[in-house]
Amino acid sequence: MPNRLRFHRIVLAIAAAVLFTASTPVQQADPARYLDDIKTLAAPEMEGRGAGTKGLARAQQLIEKRYKELGIAPAGVKGYAQPFTVVTGARLKSDNQFVVQSPGFRNELKIDQGFVPFSFSSSGRVFAPLVFAGYGATADEFHYDDYAGLDVKDKIVLVLRYEPSGFAEKSGNHGLTQHSQLITKAINARNHGAKAVVVINGKLGDGEEDLLTRFGSVSGPENVGIVMTQVKNEVAESWFRSAGKSLKDVQEQINSATKPGSFAFPDSLHFALHIDIETTRATVNNVLAWLPGQTDEYVIIGAHYDHLGRGNFDSLAPSQIGQIHPGADDNASGTAGVLELARLLAPQRGQLKRSILFMDFAGEELGLLGSAAWVKDPTRPLAKAVAMLNMDMIGRIKDDKVYIGGVGTGSTFKSVLEQAQKDTPFKIEYSAGGYSSSDHTSFVTKKIPVLFFFSGLHSDYHKPSDTWDKINAPSAARLLDLIENVAVQLANAPDAPAFQIVAEDKPPAGGGGGGYGPYFGSIPDFGQTENGVKFSDVKPNSPAAKAGLRAGDILIQFGDKPIKNLYDFTDALRRSKVGDVVEVKVLRDGQPVTASVKLEQRK
Repeated sequence: MPNRLRFHRIVLAIAAAVLFTASTPVQQADPARYLDDIKTLAAPEMEGRGAGTKGLARAQQLIEKRYKELGIAPAGVKGYAQPFTVVTGARLKSDNQFVVQSPGFRNELKIDQGFVPFSFSSSGRVFAPLVFAGYGATADEFHYDDYAGLDVKDKIVLVLRYEPSGFAEKSGNHGLTQHSQLITKAINARNHGAKAVVVINGKLGDGEEDLLTRFGSVSGPENVGIVMTQVKNEVAESWFRSAGKSLKDVQEQINSATKPGSFAFPDSLHFALHIDIETTRATVNNVLAWLPGQTDEYVIIGAHYDHLGRGNFDSLAPSQIGQIHPGADDNASGTAGVLELARLLAPQRGQLKRSILFMDFAGEELGLLGSAAWVKDPTRPLAKAVAMLNMDMIGRIKDDKVYIGGVGTGSTFKSVLEQAQKDTPFKIEYSAGGYSSSDHTSFVTKKIPVLFFFSGLHSDYHKPSDTWDKINAPSAARLLDLIENVAVQLANAPDAPAFQIVAEDKPPAGGGGGGYGPYFGSIPDFGQTENGVKFSDVKPNSPAAKAGLRAGDILIQFGDKPIKNLYDFTDALRRSKVGDVVEVKVLRDGQPVTASVKLEQRK
């Protein structure tokens, strides 16, 4: 072999060895250490890490303490912290009233006994006559409309919970449709010109009590744009008697015929409502730490550390709301993963080509608010971010099955993952697209390549039973080794992955439809909550994109319906049909722009 060729081969071998060493984890994740962090994050004193709780602040302090111990520098606005404000709920103020009067009669209902407002109700005073609007449904697909021929403008409408029994049979799915939802009833009443909605339970099942809905237990916008409250059946019975009717007979008539039974109550009845609700807010913090490399380009490793606290309308165990929802898998597992990766990567300070930005998000459970806050006001230049690796629920790996999303968003991701998984036992299910209900979505909207690591849903999701003892720590540790390998490869690669637009299948979420109705194709900005729906992105080749709508547009009108929030958009989209051409109005840089959007079929 000629000396020159031998020399070149030696050089190449040395270079290959250096590259392999730089791209291979020098340490392995420790399952015991990882599980200890999950135990701590899911402990009772963390109070389920709900927004605005002392438990969330304790979790923040734990994360910051760990970064300090590892010598990883702060990368926030105030040290490690990046503060932002979130809506945590609502509270009833002292002066809430519901008074019913007729000649010689006055009945003031007691709050939480005779009536209770809904937390998303508008505040205000309403003095108006009452009309009965059946189930409060306008269901064109069933040729049914409780408002047909009924004058409700500037009046109070009384509506039944749920929906006519015939809807389930006609829909073919034998389950409740969107017309049963309280928010749908509120928006429909508002769009018909009513001033307030009063809800009653109506017919009760065997052993079911006529209970008022607990304040704050039903999800909704900050303000649905109409006063809305609930009263007990026994309260409303006297109103039906004044009209010569009975609640039971009217409801049975509607159900048996699937035809409206709406009517106006006598003018002698006067209703006065005063609803006074205060939105509650809290300042929460993303926790950010910086491991410097040799350049100012960086790879993001992130997870959300918040959870549901003691449960709210997102709890999937409604009877256990008030109990701590520890969130061991969701998402103490991802947070502990970030901390373990920080421990493993800390010794490589200054050795990696690119830097590492560790991100622990608050506000994810409220709508990806922490990641949305960071991409809106980034603490490092967005243009220098080469990739974002997100871990959400990685602790319950079963049968070695792991889900990795976003693989199509980075030009080099497939080869990087193939290299990283050579020595792993995982059966990996890949997804090309980068949009889903976790924090990496906020980065896709800024054209940053993302990878999303996830071990799958389970029956303990969003319940008090999501506890640390169900974590599969050994498998999660092996997944962290894979993620570390990916992070190091991306940090040391000669070229950063190029962002790629993925023409995704039409998903069951996103686009304001919440999985129902035809496909529109926008991604809402969850950090924007009033005066329309702001698009953080518009999916390529979607109806919205074909109509010329763009990221940053604010939707304010959909057909003949005003759009004040995401719930309005969802309702309007659900009421549309595939193939409809809808005239929409958006604000673009403060100026109104109209567009015709042809709605498509979801896949």
